[in-house]
Amino acid sequence: MLLNNAHEHSVPYTPWKWLCLILCLTGIGSTTAAEKTNILLFTADDLHAESLGVYGGMPADLTPNLNAFAAEGLRFNRAHVNVAICAPCRAVIATGRYSHRSGAMGFMPAREDVPDIVNTMQAGGYLAGILGKVNHSSPKNSMNWDYAFDQKDLGNGRNPEIYYQRSKTFLDRSKKEQKPFYFMINSHDPHRPYCNPEKLTKGAAMPSRTYKAADVTVPGFLPDLPGVRDELAQYLNSTRRLDDTFGRVMQALDESGMAENTLVIFISDNGIAVPFAKCNAWFHSSRTPCLVRWPNVVSPNTNNNTDFVSVVDFFPTFLEVADVNGPKGLDGNSFLTLLKGKQQLGRDKVFTQIDSKAGDDAVPMRAVQNGRYGYIYNPFSDQKHWYRNNNEGKTMAAMQAAAESDQAIADRIKLFRYRVPEEFYDLLNDPDCLHNLIDNSEHAGTIAAMQDQLIKQMKKTDDPMLEAFLNRTDRAAVDKILLDTYGPPKAKKTPRGNQKRKSKQKDKT
Repeated sequence: MLLNNAHEHSVPYTPWKWLCLILCLTGIGSTTAAEKTNILLFTADDLHAESLGVYGGMPADLTPNLNAFAAEGLRFNRAHVNVAICAPCRAVIATGRYSHRSGAMGFMPAREDVPDIVNTMQAGGYLAGILGKVNHSSPKNSMNWDYAFDQKDLGNGRNPEIYYQRSKTFLDRSKKEQKPFYFMINSHDPHRPYCNPEKLTKGAAMPSRTYKAADVTVPGFLPDLPGVRDELAQYLNSTRRLDDTFGRVMQALDESGMAENTLVIFISDNGIAVPFAKCNAWFHSSRTPCLVRWPNVVSPNTNNNTDFVSVVDFFPTFLEVADVNGPKGLDGNSFLTLLKGKQQLGRDKVFTQIDSKAGDDAVPMRAVQNGRYGYIYNPFSDQKHWYRNNNEGKTMAAMQAAAESDQAIADRIKLFRYRVPEEFYDLLNDPDCLHNLIDNSEHAGTIAAMQDQLIKQMKKTDDPMLEAFLNRTDRAAVDKILLDTYGPPKAKKTPRGNQKRKSKQKDKT
């Protein structure tokens, strides 16, 4: 299978079924009897779900390898991360617990007494390997991977060929040691800095295709401005290189002869790194692509448009798939039943949250979404606290320039900076969360019901923001709860409520 517009040196992966047939006929790649299923979790970094062609992204051929992979398995259309920031999201994957239940409420470690997936899988006889994002994916010091290479050893996490070679080495080791594997592969694409072909990051490779501003379809939560298009064109370059990397990793898996006995899941750790997405609790902040291939178990070319799954469910799912005894106290639930094409109760909503972002700035948010509506509570919003994050870039600069003559864009920036305590959106008709309906009396009953759902979830998980929510009309009480929970504001010689920061902190989210 050849891909259009690929570099002459770009080698796309061959779907597993054809390569496995070749290997079986030739006798190449035969492995020792491995009864347990291998697990390969591939994560993108800051990928907008709708960038993938299989999720309606444009240009449609931006992600040819992922599109081909999707046709071989199951696509979840209601998949979310529980925290739309890299490190705490990955801590949820590692611990199977919400942030406040593990201690990893931002760029901080989980408690050492919290069980983790690496040590658990190793105790079950698995070989545990990781490529990229090692620190963020290892919230405990006691998580000792059997095989690990981080960003600097992977062409700045942006070199498909190096990912291919490192993957082959790990897979060969798995065969040699006759151990099933848990392999977490983390691309650093399309994380900022986006791919500028005229100034490649040291060690990074060129994508197999590059894009221009005219190729961009601007997400509906952003204004269509020239500066936004220019930056998003470079984001498309990074996304194409992500797809190149994924294709090469799948090629390594196919060549190992173990693809047929491997569950592969592809996700992003949060939404795109622009305003109104990553580091927030809106729909496009937490929505992730979720593609699953598991030969002879997951039916090819299928979609699940009904059930909500989230990364807090991964730990229990992997334990059940691997038939490994796991710890008690996990917050998620296995969705193995869904992978087998059966129905499962309790998949009608998802809970997401933010606690602290880069710089340990506490900006707590709590949200619940179902198939139609989304409700968000922002305890930090007092109309004084000035919100910012490290994902604004040229896109926000273009918005700020346009806001001088466009009141609608100025109002959007004001909402981004200061928020409101409560938000409610009709996600079916307004997935970009442009129209806050919290004061619309027609939705009062639905809002009250979703607030009750959030209260039950917060009680169930001992969420420290429960008291803030119950006292949300008392600003002084909420401020005290925030202080008791997160400590004094970390902002830079200014008290909570007057934090117009000019931080030059590096983007570490």
